[in-house]
Amino acid sequence: MKRSVLAAAIGLALSAGGAPAQEFERNIMTGGPQGTYIKIGRDIAALGAECGLKLNVVESAGSLENFVGVRNRRNTQFGIVQSDVLEYLKTFEANDPEVQKAVKGVRIMFPLYNEEIHVLARKDISSMKDLAGKKIAVGKKDSGTFLTATLIMDILQVKAGERMDINPDEALPKLLSGEIDAFFYVAGAPASLFTGNAIDKAKFHLVPITEAPLLATYTPSRIEAGTYSFQDQPVDLIAVKAVMMTYDYDIKRNAYHRDSCKTVADFSSLIIGGLDKLRTTGHPKWKTVDLTALPPGWQVGVCVKAGMALDYKPSCKPNAGTTGGAGDENEEYLNLLKQRLQK
Repeated sequence: MKRSVLAAAIGLALSAGGAPAQEFERNIMTGGPQGTYIKIGRDIAALGAECGLKLNVVESAGSLENFVGVRNRRNTQFGIVQSDVLEYLKTFEANDPEVQKAVKGVRIMFPLYNEEIHVLARKDISSMKDLAGKKIAVGKKDSGTFLTATLIMDILQVKAGERMDINPDEALPKLLSGEIDAFFYVAGAPASLFTGNAIDKAKFHLVPITEAPLLATYTPSRIEAGTYSFQDQPVDLIAVKAVMMTYDYDIKRNAYHRDSCKTVADFSSLIIGGLDKLRTTGHPKWKTVDLTALPPGWQVGVCVKAGMALDYKPSCKPNAGTTGGAGDENEEYLNLLKQRLQK
């Protein structure tokens, strides 16, 4: 994303407090229709629906668009992003005060799962340094793959001969046909793009990513042998943490901030309380979620911690289209009676 575009979008966000009042909604920015982010978002929305809290799941290009969405898009309290989005913005937007102010305002809701950084390339490209001078696809602008590829190549000081800003699903056929030499793809392994397409293991492989300078931002990982049909040996590489982000709402500011903070607290409570269910019935990546694995550089939001309190109760409502029956009314009566008799 060009600096002027990012700064302009965030500039609108910083003045959003004075925008006209609108009907309150809850939204989470996710990713493309076939990606993991949107499925995780739908799992979270399902938890909300059980509580009578509607959460709209919004498709997007990925991490950068989601970051700007939480900062700029009205009624958008959540976004799923890669944890290196902060490092990217601090590095490539370091001289823009509006962007840096925006970075200070975002907060982590919860750490989610690791996403492996795949670099699929011709067999003669044996290391990341060999990408120098090559024709490489780095993902669409605003996407997580784009920002990670850009940051990694900057850290390693590797300059491509030509960069193509196209999605991995567009890049794969170009690699197979010889139009490009390699492409980046950030996705939790096994990535469906690689499991659903025939890739000749005699011509292509995953490039190992083990360079020490990357370990200050990324986590060492490994894709085991046989994960993909073209991969006979384990591959050591790195992973980036997917995180659910929010904003540091100020309940003293206005009604919108109060309602948004309550939404964040409600879903914080719902996710913690429903984590076992998510691991059982949600996307398989929920099984790898470790809520203690906070990535460096991220701060937990005040509204998030409010919902984590032991005595916090989400503001659940009857589901749309349902009405309380006599049983519900009697249950309320019995609960009130129990509380009075205990005095």
